[in-house]
Amino acid sequence: MSDTIYTISTWVIPAILAITLHEAAHGFVALRFGDRTAWQQGRVTLNPFKHIDPFGTILLPGLLIFLRAPFLFGYAKPVPVNFRALNNPKRDMVWVAAAGPATNVAMAVVAGLLAHLAVLLPQPAATWTILNIENAILINVLLAVFNMVPLPPLDGGRVAVGLLPNALALPLARLEPYGMPILLGLIFLLPLIGRQFGADLNVIGWILGEPVNWMVDLVIRLTGNG
Repeated sequence: MSDTIYTISTWVIPAILAITLHEAAHGFVALRFGDRTAWQQGRVTLNPFKHIDPFGTILLPGLLIFLRAPFLFGYAKPVPVNFRALNNPKRDMVWVAAAGPATNVAMAVVAGLLAHLAVLLPQPAATWTILNIENAILINVLLAVFNMVPLPPLDGGRVAVGLLPNALALPLARLEPYGMPILLGLIFLLPLIGRQFGADLNVIGWILGEPVNWMVDLVIRLTGNG
């Protein structure tokens, strides 16, 4: 049990920061482009407690770590964005949506740079801190890549809607009410069905595996940790 608690302690801070600051970035950029909705609700802040969803940010990731699940999944309270209030809704939607994944990439790079300072700490603080940093790089890269899957309501879906011509953007936008059930089915249900038949149906793993590994390696090289 003590080993499990120690492991969880090296994932909690990176997970909460990655998930909540991702949402905060949407609010900051939406305000920059004219939508004050998130600001009026107190969500344009770097305070992670303003963005925490008790189940999605804490209980669900913690449970998956405790169960040693082969994946980590979580979410914060979505920042409210009124796209019609943006100065140029179709164009600015792209910037608002891309802000979350871009923030995660930036946080992964910052974490990699902090590794050079962590080694100066006394043991066992250095070991614990380095594990947090390694997990921060992985979580932030995973969130960035996952959220750029071009399916609304993920950020990648909204970026695609903003960039595609209307003939393609409108049908994609209509998928938004069904996007989350589709994702949950791909993440949880399809692999479960596959195991019953001895088949690997981890579609999300196929999609994310190589890009996540490539980006983690890139961050490590860029921050001089390779």
